[in-house]
Amino acid sequence: MASTNLACSVEQGFNFQKDAQIPVGYITSLKIGDREYKKDLAVTVPTDISGDKVKVVGVISHIFWEGGHADPIIFDCRISTGNKESSAVLQHTSMNDTSVSFSFVVYDYDPQEKTFYPNFHTNEIDLRGLISKVGGELEFGVDLDRADEVTSPKNFSFFLGVMPTEEKQEAHFAVTTSAKFVKKWGVVVAE
Repeated sequence: MASTNLACSVEQGFNFQKDAQIPVGYITSLKIGDREYKKDLAVTVPTDISGDKVKVVGVISHIFWEGGHADPIIFDCRISTGNKESSAVLQHTSMNDTSVSFSFVVYDYDPQEKTFYPNFHTNEIDLRGLISKVGGELEFGVDLDRADEVTSPKNFSFFLGVMPTEEKQEAHFAVTTSAKFVKKWGVVVAE
């Protein structure tokens, strides 16, 4: 099974430069349990650089998926002060509800077409899952110290691993503006 392991530029994500042809990614929505994360970071969409900035939950620095139907999607991103505070409360209290819904998009540059395109994304649909565990510990955390790649706005490193719920969902991929495909994420368990 082919894995997806993408590093994204946090600096480019916050301060998009049209002549820098490097991948950027955004967490476009996130809800953990009943806690809805704020879309409070204004960013430029690489496929619409002349348009208005859009609000996102986080700027991705790294996203990984082993590629199997039941494998977790794990990401590290930068979030705002407000979302850091919400995450810290969750991190230091017992989490009874580890359900997650989230959406994301990673953009890459097509040198033939000379344009950015969505490379790995949820097609603007929220994926549903549960916080994954490694060795009994939840794959979830936030740094209380400020990240230093970008100084303004203040931002904090946040990581989350999400394993799929027992339903068929889709992860969308492209390797150029025209070469696209879809992979299944999650499996339906027969009763």
